[in-house]
Amino acid sequence: MYHSIRTVAYEPDPEEGPWQEDLHVLRLGKGLHQELMRRQERSRSGQPYLPVARLHSLLRAWAPGVLATGRNAGAGGQLPWLYARETVPLRVLAPLIGTWADTLAADQDEVDLEEELWSEAEAAPLALPGWETEQIDLTETVVSPGGTAEPLSRLYHLLPEAVAFRLAGAPFRTEGGSLRFRVVSSGTGGVDLVSWPPLRYEHRRQTWYYSAHLTVTVHTVPFAPRFRVHVATGVRRWASVLDIPRWKLGGATVLLDTPLPWPEGPDQGYRMMVNTLGYDWRSKEITWKRRSPALLLPDLDIIRRFPEPEELFTSPEKWLNGRQDVAAGIVYHPVLGPHEVGAGLMPRERAGLDTWFEQRLSPVLRRVADLSRVTRRNTPSLLPRPAKRSEPGSREAQHALARRSALKRALGQRPLDVEIQWQSPQTRDALIAALPKVIGLAPGSRTDEDGVISWTADGLRIMVRTKPAGSLANALRVSTDRKRRPAFRLADAVRERCALVAEEDGGTHGGASLVIVEVAGKAHFAAVPDSDPKHALRLAHGRQGRLTQFINLPESGTAALEHRASWTWLDAFRQLGAISPPAHRAGSGIPGDLQYAALWLVRYTKDGPTRSPARRLVAVRVSAGSDSGIVEGWDVGRAEWVSYPDLLLSLAKTDSAVSIDLEREIRTVLFQLRGRPTLLLVNSGNLRQCWPRLRNGALTSDMLAFGTGPQQRLASYGDGLRMVLVRDENGRGEVPEWYAHDHSARIGFSEGIWALTDDPHNRVFASTASTPPTAARPKGLVKLAPVKGSRIAPRVTAWNPRLLEITVLGCGSPEQSGDRPIDWATLTHQLRYHDDYPALAYPLPLHLAQLTKEYVLPLASQGDRRVQSGTSVPDTTPL
Repeated sequence: MYHSIRTVAYEPDPEEGPWQEDLHVLRLGKGLHQELMRRQERSRSGQPYLPVARLHSLLRAWAPGVLATGRNAGAGGQLPWLYARETVPLRVLAPLIGTWADTLAADQDEVDLEEELWSEAEAAPLALPGWETEQIDLTETVVSPGGTAEPLSRLYHLLPEAVAFRLAGAPFRTEGGSLRFRVVSSGTGGVDLVSWPPLRYEHRRQTWYYSAHLTVTVHTVPFAPRFRVHVATGVRRWASVLDIPRWKLGGATVLLDTPLPWPEGPDQGYRMMVNTLGYDWRSKEITWKRRSPALLLPDLDIIRRFPEPEELFTSPEKWLNGRQDVAAGIVYHPVLGPHEVGAGLMPRERAGLDTWFEQRLSPVLRRVADLSRVTRRNTPSLLPRPAKRSEPGSREAQHALARRSALKRALGQRPLDVEIQWQSPQTRDALIAALPKVIGLAPGSRTDEDGVISWTADGLRIMVRTKPAGSLANALRVSTDRKRRPAFRLADAVRERCALVAEEDGGTHGGASLVIVEVAGKAHFAAVPDSDPKHALRLAHGRQGRLTQFINLPESGTAALEHRASWTWLDAFRQLGAISPPAHRAGSGIPGDLQYAALWLVRYTKDGPTRSPARRLVAVRVSAGSDSGIVEGWDVGRAEWVSYPDLLLSLAKTDSAVSIDLEREIRTVLFQLRGRPTLLLVNSGNLRQCWPRLRNGALTSDMLAFGTGPQQRLASYGDGLRMVLVRDENGRGEVPEWYAHDHSARIGFSEGIWALTDDPHNRVFASTASTPPTAARPKGLVKLAPVKGSRIAPRVTAWNPRLLEITVLGCGSPEQSGDRPIDWATLTHQLRYHDDYPALAYPLPLHLAQLTKEYVLPLASQGDRRVQSGTSVPDTTPL
């Protein structure tokens, strides 16, 4: 058993003092900004802001010495625009700015901006202001009133660039070779690095290409005295063959490696340029998309030959290997076809890279101290494993009995009506055979009469009917009229399927009703976008009062049918609310009559499952103790708690999925929880979109605040309320990667609850889960470079369990109430475990709240302005 884990995270070192850099800063200037805005307003887009992304990509890649571009620099001429290690000469800036500015002009009569920029007179209206030298502290910190250290806002993009350049400045060496990294700046806050040139793997008479991939981001930790720099590690795979029709290439990322057209500068060969390659429906051709800077390169360098979009699509391997001194790599995505290199890195390689990070970042940053195990009570009271391999049946019988009890409790006195809509007789028979095994029904409890199969046992009655799925499981008939927005075309197709289901169903259902539909996998519907019928069927049956569970057609490469049939029933029972958390082992300080509550914000943009935006708050509560297993949800329309399946059906029947005053809804739910001791679970990365005061810098222990109002003690919402925030990587590396290690140099993973300190008042912990048996890998496998005692295995997919940050925001004090934050953190960790599932990504109540998104399926209507304008729900709340 490992006793500590190490996170791939770094922080300012107070013993070394601040990390200060003398940087040169340039502003656009009022005159130039006004001229650019004038051109933009006359352009075809007419947007009231400067589209500087393409220009910034050019400047970062082709202006030697530029470290970073300023945020919101296009909003005003006096804001910092460029940060550079040394001043960039005008003969470099002028052609870059001028060539980009030419793309803004709506006609050919505009003044040649490049010539205007060459003016040496400081009073010239379009002259760039002079460079200013500024000493910048890259570790400058402000501590919030709640005790959280936050970097200055500009460091969120400056510091990752500075860290990336330190890493790119020297190779990563092992006894088997070395890797050099190139910087890939996206302008979104984090910075990527890829090893270049790519590594090669020969398999099946083809060469597959891949690189090591790093991502540097800056984050805060609640109540921590220093902010953190995270470095995530992985594999970047490159597409060497595009095995898809042209029209299916919506937008592939292309990294372009080009030499600078001017030889001087400190950052030669450090950067790669980000572009997007895709199919243009108007020209019916493969083109550079989304303002790719590659469009401007031929005007800036007339000597070199750069890849044409069509040539790159047909011959990606040629450009990946380079032509003359220009190379381009298409970032692999599963839609592009198969790839023989597996994703992810093994923990041993992550540890090796982490050691190199520490060497390269010292002394300006130091690694965060290791986290120590704080309890051995890793799991709740799960059913015991059989003592002998020959006795697995006894444990499965216990599982089945527990499932049957949970199902009986969820149904009450109601029978369960199930309809299986099948396409293959094998699937139909497998589902019927699996049901009595999953819940332990004896053979004598089954009856067959008038086409209905029934089971009756211990007050539980289940009736199963079967019928061919027919046309209900066919692809949706989505209009190809591209003059209409996708949301409206998809909505018409969904409504058509809803009408067909209603016609065949013959009426709405009461009680507990479930339909299991056999459908083809996603690949079957890939030829026509949005034609997969699953969301339409879930919406259609939901409006008829029935829950929906899907099972895919038997295909090569899928799991055994018997296994998939059993999991289909387990997922169906979860939707019925027939699931309960095992008894915890978190300590005697947890109240016996505790209930769990969880909040989740369902958020969709216009790219969501129905192409319509959604913003819907969901609240779920799960009772523990003597009435364990009762799962309910808050029905906003009825203003009451309803059963979990009734919550799902109510979400499916709601046309609009946009809540207006979400903070008011949260306060309403808190008021409804006052009756008994409650542990409220919240994913801070998810909910701070509608509750900004959950941002780390706004947190104070045992306090809550909404909007612009004052902070209030958590106890004002009920003496028995306890609150825990959990946080995962949230798509932007908010929690660090990790690995376990010990003094004997063993590297691996370990489940448990961890902390930086054993202080009883500590509020922040880390939860790690065990590796599923299906993800276990032999020890000693590596992908990047051979080391002693290792074996190169590029094909192997490396599964790395994610770290879940747990912050006990609100609880009583150990001295007054006997509450210990460690007990509430341990309880939250144990809620990730259940007898029927591998360790969950979130605690069970939060898991149930998150999965309600399957039934939030709004359809576009002609009055939906956001769909008509193509806007989406924003997702940019800072940490």
